[in-house]
Amino acid sequence: MENLIFSNKEKFEETKRKFHEGGLSKVCLLVDFDRVLTRAFVDGQEVPSIISVLRKENYLTPDYADKAFNLYNEYRPIEEDKDISQEEKKKLMHEWWLKHFQLLIESGLNRKDIEKAVQSKQIVFRDKFSELMDFLRKHDIPLIIISSAGLGQESISGKLKNEDKLYSNIHIISNSFEWDDQGRLIAVKEPIIHSANKDEVLIKDFPEIFEKIKDRKNIILIGDSLDDVKMADSFEYDNLIKIAFLNQKTEEKKDFFKDFYDVLILNDSSLEFVLSFLNYGKPKN
Repeated sequence: MENLIFSNKEKFEETKRKFHEGGLSKVCLLVDFDRVLTRAFVDGQEVPSIISVLRKENYLTPDYADKAFNLYNEYRPIEEDKDISQEEKKKLMHEWWLKHFQLLIESGLNRKDIEKAVQSKQIVFRDKFSELMDFLRKHDIPLIIISSAGLGQESISGKLKNEDKLYSNIHIISNSFEWDDQGRLIAVKEPIIHSANKDEVLIKDFPEIFEKIKDRKNIILIGDSLDDVKMADSFEYDNLIKIAFLNQKTEEKKDFFKDFYDVLILNDSSLEFVLSFLNYGKPKN
């Protein structure tokens, strides 16, 4: 249990009891993708996201990496700033995503680059990912991925497909692109999903997903940022368990994260706790 922190163990146990009483037919998972289903560190190196592979492995024009890092260094501190107003953060995150998407267009992003990026050895699913996906599929439990991924829906579905885990119970809500006949990026479709506006994702706007989850009132939310907590804002639920992967700066962040999440999973650990919770077994690391 050393990799787990509960904000209120008694409250957690009571909510867990309600989940178990309701059964798996009432459960739905809302998850972020990068650094949640995937590991935050691979071979001791930080891997922020699939899009970071473009920077590190020099897929695009020679100046892309420097320009992308400059944007990251400018806006990432704002993204993590807990004191900035949500309204201002939404404005600035939208600005960042727009600038980066324009940079991807100018740098010649091609669909083939996404296909190559998702095969990178830097992108690794967490331990117990395969077992969790198979469990959800077996019990027909919807997994809704709400991601602000810079390489969008195609990168997430491509990575899952490469692992033979793109099951029919998995639904992806993320950015999507428009391509020309040569597979070059020409535009990003609205609305743009960024890290600070997941509260604006209305599941009713996706009727094919809504029909599958409308009667599932017990929600497991899994993220790695304070903004991910808002993924459940547009859902009607009876019970909610919020789980965070606190991958770094644990001592600095844990007390603040405990105000927003029910469970913190530390040290870039596995998905065993989630699987055990669903399996009604004793959580293990």
